[in-house]
Amino acid sequence: MGYYDQNYRRPHKRRGRWLIPLIMGIVIGGLLVFIVMPELFRTDRDTASLDDNGTEEEANTNDDGSMNQVLEVDVTTQLTEIIEEVTPSVVGITNIQQRNDFWEQQDGVEAGTGSGVIYKNENGTAFVVTNHHVIVGADTVEVVLSNDTHIEAEIVGSDLFSDLAVLRMDGSQVDKIIEVGSSANIKVGEPAIAIGNPLGLYLSSTVTQGVISGTERTIPQDFNQDGRSDWQAEVIQTDAAINPGNSGGALINIYGQLVGINSMKINQEAVEGIGFAIPIDSAIPIIEELEATGEVIRPYLGVEIYSLDEVPHTEWRSTLNLPSEVEGGVYVWNIEPLSPADTAGIERLDVITELDGEKVMNMIDLRKILYQEKNIGDDVEITYYRNGEKSTTTITLGTQ
Repeated sequence: MGYYDQNYRRPHKRRGRWLIPLIMGIVIGGLLVFIVMPELFRTDRDTASLDDNGTEEEANTNDDGSMNQVLEVDVTTQLTEIIEEVTPSVVGITNIQQRNDFWEQQDGVEAGTGSGVIYKNENGTAFVVTNHHVIVGADTVEVVLSNDTHIEAEIVGSDLFSDLAVLRMDGSQVDKIIEVGSSANIKVGEPAIAIGNPLGLYLSSTVTQGVISGTERTIPQDFNQDGRSDWQAEVIQTDAAINPGNSGGALINIYGQLVGINSMKINQEAVEGIGFAIPIDSAIPIIEELEATGEVIRPYLGVEIYSLDEVPHTEWRSTLNLPSEVEGGVYVWNIEPLSPADTAGIERLDVITELDGEKVMNMIDLRKILYQEKNIGDDVEITYYRNGEKSTTTITLGTQ
């Protein structure tokens, strides 16, 4: 078996026969290039066009010949425009307190900073909502606008239980107020944007984005730091970063509407991304009352009470003489003279278990019924135990 080219015979060369085809090929090729190249250039230009904003759009050809457009996204989006619109209505709050030494009174010093939201500007006066804990103890409050303008403000009123406060200031330099939305229809998973001044005014107008992590959360609060919960705040949970200094700032939705007042976060080493805001629907009635009267007036019993679950169960039987069917309640430790409770005959160590038929398991239950369901002047039927005997009495709610 031989190799493939062993029997190949080289043809005789014929000189001069190749010159004419070569010349013709060069001429025809030049003509084709001259004709085809402009069309190719025009096609490339057609596949890359400019949009109305000057952003280039590229078109790629698929294997089947169809065109697949890839758009270069403009960084100016609806979200950035909304944030730009809302940010001037979010301000810094400086809590200034007088400090005295042994020899003389010193000038006011900064005791803390927070955030606030301008929600009204009428007749040359602007109103700002912030947290109670931001301005508590302040001798002077200063509002810092987003353009670094400093304006002294007056505390109109504040409320411990809702953690809200209202300030009043000169509105001549205020350009924007926030649009107030509703927290009633927010859904878990929808975008949430927090705007405020974390860690101080040098990080003013900081924007963080997350989602609504939960609605109608209840968080226990201990106002006097005695280790016992005094109240349960109903809040919105979000994973948008909320840090010290964000308190009182705005939580907005994707439309730039105010849905919450940033209030707190869980600050533990093992916890991340859990912040809370006061729902705006709960805040508005408090804000309006503070603006109108400077305080929130709530129904009043006139008793010092403690939750029954703070007492050892042995004391339930031996000291309070409670029957076994009692599962919870509040016991009366002290009664103010001439208060509604005193007038109705409530005595020390009485155990209140119901208000108008609603069970009272602890101090927070009693306060929520009084503060959220009752009004000053209402007659309330109280069920209580005294020395093991169940009794009822009617109290006319007063004011403190």
